[in-house]
Amino acid sequence: MAAPPLGLARRVAGVFASPAMAHSGSRPQGLRPGLLPAKRWSGVVRMGAVVGGGQEGEEDEELRQTKEQAAARRRWETLIREQKIKTLTPREAGYTFKLTDKALLDVRPSNERQKAWVKGSTWIPIFDIDTSVDLGGLSKKVSNFVMGGWWSGSSTLSLNKNFVQQVEEKFSKDTDIILVCQKGLRSLAACEQLYNAGFENLFWVQGGLEAAEEEDFEREGSQPFKLAAIGGVSEFFGWTDQQRRQAAKEGLGYRLVFTGRLVGALVLLDALFLGAQRIGPLLQEMQTH
Repeated sequence: MAAPPLGLARRVAGVFASPAMAHSGSRPQGLRPGLLPAKRWSGVVRMGAVVGGGQEGEEDEELRQTKEQAAARRRWETLIREQKIKTLTPREAGYTFKLTDKALLDVRPSNERQKAWVKGSTWIPIFDIDTSVDLGGLSKKVSNFVMGGWWSGSSTLSLNKNFVQQVEEKFSKDTDIILVCQKGLRSLAACEQLYNAGFENLFWVQGGLEAAEEEDFEREGSQPFKLAAIGGVSEFFGWTDQQRRQAAKEGLGYRLVFTGRLVGALVLLDALFLGAQRIGPLLQEMQTH
Protein backbone atom coordinates (compact mmCIF):
# COMPACT_ATOMS: atom_id res chain seq x y z
CA MET A 1 0.00 0.00 0.00
CA ALA A 2 1.44 3.38 -1.00
CA ALA A 3 1.89 6.17 1.52
CA PRO A 4 -1.32 8.17 2.03
CA PRO A 5 -1.65 11.71 0.69
CA LEU A 6 -0.88 14.32 3.33
CA GLY A 7 -4.47 15.55 3.58
CA LEU A 8 -5.80 12.02 4.03
CA ALA A 9 -3.14 11.17 6.62
CA ARG A 10 -4.12 14.25 8.64
CA ARG A 11 -7.78 13.34 8.48
CA VAL A 12 -7.18 9.74 9.51
CA ALA A 13 -5.09 10.91 12.44
CA GLY A 14 -7.81 13.37 13.38
CA VAL A 15 -10.45 10.66 13.50
CA PHE A 16 -8.95 9.33 16.71
CA ALA A 17 -7.60 12.61 18.07
CA SER A 18 -10.43 13.65 20.38
CA PRO A 19 -12.41 11.36 22.74
CA ALA A 20 -15.12 13.99 22.83
CA MET A 21 -15.85 13.86 19.11
CA ALA A 22 -18.54 11.21 19.59
CA HIS A 23 -20.59 13.82 21.43
CA SER A 24 -19.96 16.65 18.98
CA GLY A 25 -22.92 18.13 17.16
CA SER A 26 -20.99 19.10 14.01
CA ARG A 27 -21.48 17.35 10.66
CA PRO A 28 -19.16 14.32 10.28
CA GLN A 29 -16.58 14.90 7.55
CA GLY A 30 -17.17 11.50 6.02
CA LEU A 31 -20.94 11.95 5.59
CA ARG A 32 -21.94 12.18 1.96
CA PRO A 33 -25.22 13.23 0.31
CA GLY A 34 -27.54 10.31 -0.36
CA LEU A 35 -25.88 8.28 2.38
CA LEU A 36 -28.58 5.62 2.62
CA PRO A 37 -30.10 5.10 -0.84
CA ALA A 38 -33.32 3.12 -0.68
CA LYS A 39 -32.14 0.34 -3.01
CA ARG A 40 -29.29 -0.50 -0.65
CA TRP A 41 -30.69 -0.21 2.84
CA SER A 42 -34.07 -1.83 2.18
CA GLY A 43 -32.63 -5.33 1.85
CA VAL A 44 -31.10 -5.23 5.32
CA VAL A 45 -34.40 -4.41 6.97
CA ARG A 46 -36.21 -7.01 4.87
CA MET A 47 -33.86 -9.65 6.21
CA GLY A 48 -34.63 -8.51 9.72
CA ALA A 49 -38.33 -8.80 8.97
CA VAL A 50 -37.96 -12.29 7.50
CA VAL A 51 -36.24 -13.51 10.64
CA GLY A 52 -39.36 -12.74 12.66
CA GLY A 53 -41.44 -15.17 10.65
CA GLY A 54 -45.06 -13.95 11.06
CA GLN A 55 -48.23 -15.27 9.39
CA GLU A 56 -49.54 -11.93 8.16
CA GLY A 57 -51.00 -11.50 4.68
CA GLU A 58 -48.78 -10.43 1.83
CA GLU A 59 -50.01 -6.82 1.80
CA ASP A 60 -49.68 -6.48 5.59
CA GLU A 61 -46.17 -7.90 5.44
CA GLU A 62 -45.15 -5.42 2.74
CA LEU A 63 -46.58 -2.53 4.76
CA ARG A 64 -44.77 -3.69 7.89
CA GLN A 65 -41.47 -3.95 6.03
CA THR A 66 -41.93 -0.47 4.58
CA LYS A 67 -42.47 0.98 8.05
CA GLU A 68 -39.45 -0.89 9.44
CA GLN A 69 -37.28 0.38 6.61
CA ALA A 70 -38.30 3.98 7.22
CA ALA A 71 -37.75 3.67 10.97
CA ALA A 72 -34.31 2.06 10.49
CA ARG A 73 -33.24 4.76 8.06
CA ARG A 74 -34.20 7.51 10.50
CA ARG A 75 -32.31 5.82 13.34
CA TRP A 76 -29.16 5.29 11.30
CA GLU A 77 -29.12 8.82 9.89
CA THR A 78 -29.52 10.20 13.42
CA LEU A 79 -26.63 8.11 14.74
CA ILE A 80 -24.38 9.37 11.93
CA ARG A 81 -25.55 12.99 12.13
CA GLU A 82 -24.88 13.08 15.87
CA GLN A 83 -21.51 11.33 15.31
CA LYS A 84 -22.39 8.49 17.63
CA ILE A 85 -21.19 6.44 14.67
CA LYS A 86 -18.33 7.97 12.67
CA THR A 87 -18.02 7.53 8.90
CA LEU A 88 -14.97 6.51 6.85
CA THR A 89 -14.57 5.88 3.15
CA PRO A 90 -12.96 2.53 2.25
CA ARG A 91 -9.69 4.31 1.49
CA GLU A 92 -9.70 6.12 4.82
CA ALA A 93 -10.61 2.91 6.63
CA GLY A 94 -7.71 1.09 4.99
CA TYR A 95 -5.16 3.67 6.06
CA THR A 96 -6.73 3.95 9.51
CA PHE A 97 -6.51 0.19 10.00
CA LYS A 98 -2.90 0.15 8.82
CA LEU A 99 -1.60 3.27 10.59
CA THR A 100 -3.46 3.05 13.90
CA ASP A 101 -3.70 -0.73 14.32
CA LYS A 102 -7.38 -0.43 15.29
CA ALA A 103 -9.77 -3.39 15.10
CA LEU A 104 -11.50 -4.09 11.79
CA LEU A 105 -14.69 -6.14 12.21
CA ASP A 106 -16.07 -7.89 9.14
CA VAL A 107 -19.80 -8.64 9.62
CA ARG A 108 -20.50 -10.26 6.22
CA PRO A 109 -22.01 -13.75 5.88
CA SER A 110 -19.64 -16.69 5.39
CA ASN A 111 -20.23 -17.05 1.62
CA GLU A 112 -18.89 -13.52 1.05
CA ARG A 113 -16.11 -13.71 3.65
CA GLN A 114 -14.59 -16.90 2.23
CA LYS A 115 -14.05 -15.29 -1.20
CA ALA A 116 -12.17 -12.20 -0.02
CA TRP A 117 -11.29 -10.67 3.32
CA VAL A 118 -9.01 -7.99 4.78
CA LYS A 119 -5.83 -9.42 6.21
CA GLY A 120 -5.86 -9.13 9.99
CA SER A 121 -9.59 -8.45 10.26
CA THR A 122 -11.92 -10.13 12.75
CA TRP A 123 -15.01 -11.94 11.41
CA ILE A 124 -18.30 -12.02 13.30
CA PRO A 125 -21.35 -12.09 10.97
CA ILE A 126 -24.50 -10.19 11.86
CA PHE A 127 -26.38 -12.36 9.31
CA ASP A 128 -25.20 -15.74 8.06
CA ILE A 129 -26.35 -18.56 5.80
CA ASP A 130 -29.60 -20.08 7.06
CA THR A 131 -28.87 -23.75 7.77
CA SER A 132 -32.27 -24.62 9.23
CA VAL A 133 -33.96 -27.74 7.85
CA ASP A 134 -37.46 -27.22 9.23
CA LEU A 135 -40.44 -26.62 6.97
CA GLY A 136 -40.26 -22.83 7.31
CA GLY A 137 -36.53 -22.72 6.51
CA LEU A 138 -36.90 -25.00 3.49
CA SER A 139 -39.82 -22.94 2.22
CA LYS A 140 -37.70 -19.76 2.36
CA LYS A 141 -34.84 -21.46 0.52
CA VAL A 142 -37.12 -22.68 -2.27
CA SER A 143 -38.76 -19.27 -2.56
CA ASN A 144 -35.37 -17.52 -2.68
CA PHE A 145 -34.13 -19.88 -5.40
CA VAL A 146 -37.26 -19.52 -7.55
CA MET A 147 -37.33 -15.72 -7.15
CA GLY A 148 -33.81 -15.29 -8.53
CA GLY A 149 -31.35 -17.07 -6.28
CA TRP A 150 -30.45 -19.47 -9.12
CA TRP A 151 -29.36 -16.45 -11.19
CA SER A 152 -27.69 -14.23 -8.58
CA GLY A 153 -26.44 -16.90 -6.19
CA SER A 154 -28.05 -15.11 -3.25
CA SER A 155 -28.61 -17.24 -0.16
CA THR A 156 -31.27 -17.21 2.52
CA LEU A 157 -29.80 -15.50 5.57
CA SER A 158 -30.74 -15.63 9.23
CA LEU A 159 -29.97 -13.17 12.00
CA ASN A 160 -27.05 -14.02 14.27
CA LYS A 161 -28.82 -13.61 17.61
CA ASN A 162 -25.51 -13.89 19.46
CA PHE A 163 -23.79 -11.17 17.47
CA VAL A 164 -23.43 -8.62 20.28
CA GLN A 165 -22.38 -11.28 22.79
CA GLN A 166 -19.69 -12.58 20.41
CA VAL A 167 -18.34 -9.07 19.87
CA GLU A 168 -18.31 -8.46 23.64
CA GLU A 169 -16.27 -11.64 24.09
CA LYS A 170 -13.70 -10.36 21.59
CA PHE A 171 -13.50 -6.63 22.32
CA SER A 172 -13.91 -4.31 25.30
CA LYS A 173 -16.53 -1.58 24.92
CA ASP A 174 -13.95 1.20 24.68
CA THR A 175 -12.16 -0.45 21.70
CA ASP A 176 -12.01 1.53 18.46
CA ILE A 177 -13.84 -0.75 16.02
CA ILE A 178 -14.13 -0.20 12.27
CA LEU A 179 -17.12 -2.15 10.92
CA VAL A 180 -17.32 -3.26 7.31
CA CYS A 181 -19.57 -5.43 5.15
CA GLN A 182 -19.94 -5.83 1.39
CA LYS A 183 -22.11 -2.80 0.54
CA GLY A 184 -22.27 -0.89 3.82
CA LEU A 185 -25.75 -1.57 5.16
CA ARG A 186 -25.31 -4.68 7.29
CA SER A 187 -22.32 -3.04 8.96
CA LEU A 188 -24.46 0.00 9.72
CA ALA A 189 -27.11 -2.22 11.29
CA ALA A 190 -24.31 -3.86 13.28
CA CYS A 191 -23.08 -0.44 14.41
CA GLU A 192 -26.53 0.33 15.76
CA GLN A 193 -26.66 -2.92 17.73
CA LEU A 194 -23.22 -2.36 19.23
CA TYR A 195 -23.92 1.28 20.06
CA ASN A 196 -27.09 0.27 21.89
CA ALA A 197 -25.04 -2.33 23.77
CA GLY A 198 -22.64 0.35 25.05
CA PHE A 199 -19.76 0.34 22.56
CA GLU A 200 -18.37 3.86 22.41
CA ASN A 201 -16.01 4.12 19.42
CA LEU A 202 -17.61 2.79 16.26
CA PHE A 203 -16.53 3.60 12.70
CA TRP A 204 -18.66 2.68 9.70
CA VAL A 205 -17.13 2.03 6.26
CA GLN A 206 -19.47 3.79 3.85
CA GLY A 207 -20.16 1.73 0.72
CA GLY A 208 -18.43 -1.35 2.15
CA LEU A 209 -15.83 -3.49 0.44
CA GLU A 210 -17.66 -3.28 -2.87
CA ALA A 211 -16.76 0.43 -2.97
CA ALA A 212 -13.12 -0.29 -2.12
CA GLU A 213 -10.24 -0.45 -4.57
CA GLU A 214 -7.82 -3.33 -4.25
CA GLU A 215 -5.10 -1.01 -2.96
CA ASP A 216 -7.29 0.28 -0.11
CA PHE A 217 -6.86 -2.89 1.98
CA GLU A 218 -4.46 -5.81 2.06
CA ARG A 219 -6.62 -8.61 0.69
CA GLU A 220 -6.61 -12.34 1.25
CA GLY A 221 -8.81 -14.81 -0.65
CA SER A 222 -9.37 -15.84 -4.25
CA GLN A 223 -11.62 -13.00 -5.47
CA PRO A 224 -11.34 -9.20 -5.67
CA PHE A 225 -13.34 -7.43 -2.97
CA LYS A 226 -15.85 -6.15 -5.53
CA LEU A 227 -16.77 -9.69 -6.62
CA ALA A 228 -17.19 -11.30 -3.21
CA ALA A 229 -21.00 -11.07 -3.12
CA ILE A 230 -21.85 -12.36 -6.59
CA GLY A 231 -22.69 -15.94 -7.49
CA GLY A 232 -25.05 -18.20 -9.38
CA VAL A 233 -25.43 -18.47 -13.14
CA SER A 234 -24.71 -14.77 -13.68
CA GLU A 235 -21.29 -15.09 -12.01
CA PHE A 236 -20.39 -18.24 -13.97
CA PHE A 237 -20.96 -16.51 -17.31
CA GLY A 238 -19.55 -13.13 -16.21
CA TRP A 239 -22.81 -11.26 -16.70
CA THR A 240 -22.78 -9.14 -13.55
CA ASP A 241 -22.03 -5.41 -13.50
CA GLN A 242 -19.09 -6.03 -11.19
CA GLN A 243 -17.50 -8.53 -13.58
CA ARG A 244 -18.01 -6.29 -16.61
CA ARG A 245 -16.21 -3.47 -14.79
CA GLN A 246 -13.44 -5.90 -13.84
CA ALA A 247 -13.16 -7.06 -17.47
CA ALA A 248 -12.76 -3.46 -18.61
CA LYS A 249 -9.74 -3.18 -16.31
CA GLU A 250 -8.12 -6.54 -16.99
CA GLY A 251 -8.67 -6.72 -20.74
CA LEU A 252 -9.09 -9.55 -23.22
CA GLY A 253 -7.84 -12.45 -21.09
CA TYR A 254 -10.55 -11.92 -18.49
CA ARG A 255 -13.26 -11.81 -21.18
CA LEU A 256 -12.00 -14.98 -22.88
CA VAL A 257 -12.57 -17.03 -19.71
CA PHE A 258 -16.29 -16.26 -19.66
CA THR A 259 -16.64 -16.45 -23.45
CA GLY A 260 -15.19 -19.96 -23.26
CA ARG A 261 -17.69 -20.91 -20.56
CA LEU A 262 -20.59 -19.60 -22.64
CA VAL A 263 -19.45 -21.42 -25.79
CA GLY A 264 -18.97 -24.63 -23.79
CA ALA A 265 -22.47 -24.35 -22.33
CA LEU A 266 -24.00 -23.80 -25.78
CA VAL A 267 -22.15 -26.82 -27.18
CA LEU A 268 -23.39 -28.93 -24.28
CA LEU A 269 -26.98 -27.80 -24.79
CA ASP A 270 -26.76 -28.57 -28.50
CA ALA A 271 -25.40 -32.04 -27.75
CA LEU A 272 -28.21 -32.71 -25.29
CA PHE A 273 -30.80 -31.49 -27.80
CA LEU A 274 -29.43 -33.65 -30.62
CA GLY A 275 -29.16 -36.61 -28.27
CA ALA A 276 -32.79 -36.19 -27.23
CA GLN A 277 -33.86 -36.08 -30.91
CA ARG A 278 -32.10 -39.35 -31.61
CA ILE A 279 -33.08 -41.18 -28.45
CA GLY A 280 -36.76 -40.24 -28.74
CA PRO A 281 -37.47 -42.28 -31.92
CA LEU A 282 -35.44 -45.21 -30.57
CA LEU A 283 -37.56 -45.30 -27.42
CA GLN A 284 -40.76 -45.18 -29.45
CA GLU A 285 -39.53 -48.00 -31.66
CA MET A 286 -38.67 -50.11 -28.63
CA GLN A 287 -42.15 -49.57 -27.21
CA THR A 288 -43.81 -50.73 -30.44
CA HIS A 289 -41.88 -54.01 -30.31
